[in-house]
Amino acid sequence: MCSRLVVLALTIAVVRTFAVAPAAAQHPGQDVYDQECASCHAGGELRAPRLPILQAMTADDLRYALTEGRMARQGASLSTQDRDEVIDYLAAAPVEHDAWISSIRCGGDRRVVDVDAGGGMRSLGVDHRSSRLISAGDAGITTADLSRELEVAWAIAFPGVTGLRAAPAVVGSTVFYTAVNTAKLLALDAETGCVQWVYDSPTPLRAGVTVADLDGRPTLYFGDARGQVHAVDAALGAPIWVANARVDEGSGNITGTVAVHDGKVIVPLSASGVTAGMNPRYECCGGRGAVSALDAATGERLWNWVTMPEATYTGRVSSSGIRLRGPSGAPIWSTPTIDVERGRVYVTTGENTSLPATRTSDAVIALDLETGRDAWIFQATPRDVWHMGCGRGTNCPGPDESILRDWDFGGAAILASLPDGRDLLLAGQKSGHLWAIDPDEGQVVWAQRRGTGSPLGGNHWGIAMDGERVFLTISDPIGADRVPGLYAFDIATGAPVWEQRLTPDCGGDRAERVVRCTRLYGLSATPLVVDGAVVAGGLDGRVHVFDATTGAVLNVFDTARDFETINGVEGRGGSIDSHSVGAGAGMIFVGSGYGSFSQTPGNTLVALRPTGR
Repeated sequence: MCSRLVVLALTIAVVRTFAVAPAAAQHPGQDVYDQECASCHAGGELRAPRLPILQAMTADDLRYALTEGRMARQGASLSTQDRDEVIDYLAAAPVEHDAWISSIRCGGDRRVVDVDAGGGMRSLGVDHRSSRLISAGDAGITTADLSRELEVAWAIAFPGVTGLRAAPAVVGSTVFYTAVNTAKLLALDAETGCVQWVYDSPTPLRAGVTVADLDGRPTLYFGDARGQVHAVDAALGAPIWVANARVDEGSGNITGTVAVHDGKVIVPLSASGVTAGMNPRYECCGGRGAVSALDAATGERLWNWVTMPEATYTGRVSSSGIRLRGPSGAPIWSTPTIDVERGRVYVTTGENTSLPATRTSDAVIALDLETGRDAWIFQATPRDVWHMGCGRGTNCPGPDESILRDWDFGGAAILASLPDGRDLLLAGQKSGHLWAIDPDEGQVVWAQRRGTGSPLGGNHWGIAMDGERVFLTISDPIGADRVPGLYAFDIATGAPVWEQRLTPDCGGDRAERVVRCTRLYGLSATPLVVDGAVVAGGLDGRVHVFDATTGAVLNVFDTARDFETINGVEGRGGSIDSHSVGAGAGMIFVGSGYGSFSQTPGNTLVALRPTGR
């Protein structure tokens, strides 16, 4: 009886304790998130990463985004206390970068980078013409090899990372890889994935590297998120120089890979307004695309070209009563293409972000290689003024002033030579258009279109060719007339050659592993032609291999899965986007995972090789 009373008394005490215990206090940063961030990141803006993605980022990454990165304008509207609290609320545990690197340092001969080795893929475009065509000899892999089953040679995962975007560069048996917001450039042994050396950048990295000779010394050139260009010794990973390539504060970061030719580093610069326009308190918009030319030996600035004059106040105010500025925008996301014969640089641009509209937005532009002066401008879509606030009516022009499409050119223009001696400049657009342009005068020779396009493609990150055919990837994640897939056209005439429309694969547990599996399965990343095969990464994580001549599907490999990694970091694959496909040393290299735009996040660089090799 006594024991029962004791139990009863304890039970009553426990119940009373829980009944009167106060609820756990909400983190003050959650209030900031709910008031200032959730309207976009909870689904109101397709491009904004969702809460789980933000919560996988480190405090350093979040702070950079809110002070210098894409969310700097939103971060500037917060008090220091609010900014610190929302970062503390969202941030994942700090990453010990030395730990995941030290466990996979190369030993012995594998530590040596053979910079004199032949073959490989030395830039995103493969060559100055941005063809995205690599021979069997340089890739160390043939079409027949790519027809065989692919296996994972090795995989390396990056902690604190939710998306990969850069193309690897390959020289001999070394893979050079910019591991995005780890702010590290890695030299990896191609056969095993072990780390030969590490270069630390002061800021996150977005673009791949270009390998070029500097006085006989192979050198890596690449840009960072602050608009700086780095020159690094390829053999040692030692810095040679770092130079600021920005034209002004609004000329943004470097997303496209730099081009190097004849002692010049040609640098594409984006603009800051497309994200900043979401902020109703922002005087929208400033920032403009630009191209800078730097001396390859010293980093000294040689010339600049801007897509428009600097923004000024227009006399108009937003619906919030904030003064508006313009013109702005026409960012350059893509890699410049070099025309040696004509002495020109070709760049492609994005939309305007505020009025007045300019003739340089959604355009292909030819610049003089020596002076930076524009030779001609082909504008595919006039009056396209748009930013990420337009879906909510914030700081956005009306339909009478803009077509409101966001139909960028996100990829490089390809300079193709025809058997009859003519050249054509080929460019894919987010409208779904494929344009063939006369490089002498900038006039349209032929055009094709597939799908209706969208802010996420249409053709998002560019095209590839094999000398006879040009290959147009179509993403089309939204819209009633979606046609995701790969389309081949005759370069000389524009005549369709073949097409492969894709369908979603949501069987088994893929519906759970792949975000929006029934919608996000198109081809957005820049394709790559290897020998006679087209390799294209899908938004659903599938790597597709097509026969370049017939369009037949030679292979499909699913990277939207967990990986056992050589460095022991939990490896997850996801969407393949941006510039995440490369080749060399007998392998295909794929950066799997892309957490932006409501896609499937991931953090793994995967080396794929044909079985039996």
